Amino acid sequence: MKIRKLYYLTTLTILLHACIKDAPINPEADIETFTIEKKYLTADIFIDQANKKIMLNLTPAAFKSGVTPVITTSAGASVSPGSGDSLHLDSSRVSEYVVTAANGNKKIYTVEFGGMGIWKWDFETWLLQDKDKYQYVEEHGSSSFWSSGNPGIALSGVKKDPMEYPLRASSDAYHGKSSAELVTRTGTALSALLGIKLFAGSLFVGVFDSRNAMTAPLTATQFGEPYSGKPLRFVGYYKYQPGEHYQDKAGNIIAGMKDSCSVYAVLFKGTTRLDATNIHTSDRILATASIPDGGPRTTWTRFDIPFKTVQPYTGTEKMMMAIVASSSKDGDTYKGAIGSRLVLDSLEIVK
Repeated sequence: MKIRKLYYLTTLTILLHACIKDAPINPEADIETFTIEKKYLTADIFIDQANKKIMLNLTPAAFKSGVTPVITTSAGASVSPGSGDSLHLDSSRVSEYVVTAANGNKKIYTVEFGGMGIWKWDFETWLLQDKDKYQYVEEHGSSSFWSSGNPGIALSGVKKDPMEYPLRASSDAYHGKSSAELVTRTGTALSALLGIKLFAGSLFVGVFDSRNAMTAPLTATQFGEPYSGKPLRFVGYYKYQPGEHYQDKAGNIIAGMKDSCSVYAVLFKGTTRLDATNIHTSDRILATASIPDGGPRTTWTRFDIPFKTVQPYTGTEKMMMAIVASSSKDGDTYKGAIGSRLVLDSLEIVK
């Protein structure tokens, strides 16, 4: 009996030693948090893990004095420049952080800077995302100002083809050579397992948090970029054609129901972005402007909407502006009509 027990103990010790010895070295090379003193920020920092970007919106004082980021990484990884290293920033040049995983894998994060500059867009320049092949807007030298649901839809198993995504460039333009085309499309086999039967085309000022794309999609759309002053009007051009059959969240066709689009702007206080759960209800909202009718428009139609004040403000506070457009007004609850098409061009926030 003692010999048998000794045999079992010896075998268990060998197995445990083998397990410990063979444990894989962590291959992750992520920047998990990137923190700067709040006084230097005009918007909360966003880490775009899908595209390896750190998006900073900084006060002028930050560029003059520099900042000292505190960085945390994946377990066992190192980062250069290091956490706590003083960083003197220049929005005209590229800043990078190189993360090295415990097993030697490397990942390079690019720092991109936002601003409160030009609030006028013609959607002339579009870029192609390398991995998943969806298009995104570049305006005034920045590719981080406008976002969409495309990064989340990429996770649902959609074909890697720009025309398979709900947001893409169109040559059907009011001004110049291109515009933004938003189309409501059917869901995928994977999204259907999560109860998502359609994807509305979306375009918004802000960022998309791909970490929440499938588990909490309404919080994945983070709306807003820093804004200063008092906006007067929201101006632009659009065309819209609803799809033939309106369906509910379960995919059932609702007879007699017509789809409609939505295009609106929301000014709100603070530096933390709003999302699809509170963009219409937050007590931080200061002013709004929205097209009153999202029905069909077969030709280019101009809108010029004055901002309505929701609560008093001076225009000197830290504020953010969100612009949100959707090819299906109820697309955030996965209701709408497959094939609904919204085209946008020449948008502007007029002060």
